[in-house]
Amino acid sequence: MAEAIAGGDLSRLRQLNTQSALRLLRGAGAMTLTELSKRTGLSRASTEDVVDDLLAQRWVVEEPPVAGAMGRPARRFRFRSDAAHALGVDIGGHRVRAVITDLDGTVLGRAQGEVDADAGRDRRLAVADDVVAECLRASGLTTGQLWGAGVGSSGLIDPTGKVVLSVDIPEWTGLGLADHFGARLGVPVLADNDGRLAALAERWRGVARYAEDFVYLLAGLRTGLGLVIGGRLHRGFGGAAGEIGALPAAGWIRAQEHLRRGGAEAGDLFAAARAGDRGSLAAVRRYVRDLSVGTAALVLTLDPQMVVLGGGFSRSADLLLDLLRRELDKQCIRTPEVLASQLGDESVALGAVRLALDDVELRLFGIRP
Repeated sequence: MAEAIAGGDLSRLRQLNTQSALRLLRGAGAMTLTELSKRTGLSRASTEDVVDDLLAQRWVVEEPPVAGAMGRPARRFRFRSDAAHALGVDIGGHRVRAVITDLDGTVLGRAQGEVDADAGRDRRLAVADDVVAECLRASGLTTGQLWGAGVGSSGLIDPTGKVVLSVDIPEWTGLGLADHFGARLGVPVLADNDGRLAALAERWRGVARYAEDFVYLLAGLRTGLGLVIGGRLHRGFGGAAGEIGALPAAGWIRAQEHLRRGGAEAGDLFAAARAGDRGSLAAVRRYVRDLSVGTAALVLTLDPQMVVLGGGFSRSADLLLDLLRRELDKQCIRTPEVLASQLGDESVALGAVRLALDDVELRLFGIRP
């Protein structure tokens, strides 16, 4: 897509100049030609040529003159965050969510749909396609206005967007998620594990946005994980970083079983515990005890600034956080902050959008996040 910005007949130098001007306009708001010329180091004539190209391609817009200004005011230009859009899709065991944002991350449309937990690949993808279509309708956009998409789902997903292994969703192993949505949307698509994308969202606009190192727990009917180290999402050599739940001794495989007391749903059990039911409180304590084992192993290994509790169970953070802190105090040399995510059910979809936006910005501005 970078070629589309610069134009096919422009030189590499002209393309770099264009990207430089876009980066400055994106970060600085409205600027005059003189200001932009000084910041880019280009001559005024070259700056004017670049801005004229960007105006024609609708990447920038001229601001109206300031009301009441004396004399002939200098022309001012700003970057158009609505010039392109990104889509984020979260495909879970029971639900599919999608959000669409502009380049500033402002949500313009959202949609969701239910899917049976035992639904096969074709049925789940059909629901996802419908949800994406509904999200586009809600935003008033078309696929032609998208510049990229991100998709999150459970399982081990390789850099090509293929599900290498999934034990939670039927017929999911071997699926090329990026290929499926790329063919339907006609834009570059990236895919990654849902826990990682939720961590990416948390780093973007959640409680961890100022943290360089943190552990994110996607706590729900299964436990997922995301690791941010040095301000960057950590995937590992083969994309399997943080898959500590595969180790039985870590306790995560059995942790959720404690919340199925008497056939009750987890939400009902949390409500009973909140009301003081002793059996339910004991079940919650056992759940947290198992959750803490794998978490403590990660804390001892990484020494993170914080542990963020997200996912569906974060709604019951009033019950879980203090218990988790106490368990970590017992097992860790230094207990980090333990905080609850405030992003709600859209965390994975937002992380998928951020994944897409990072790729768009690489193509648009020539810089990595």
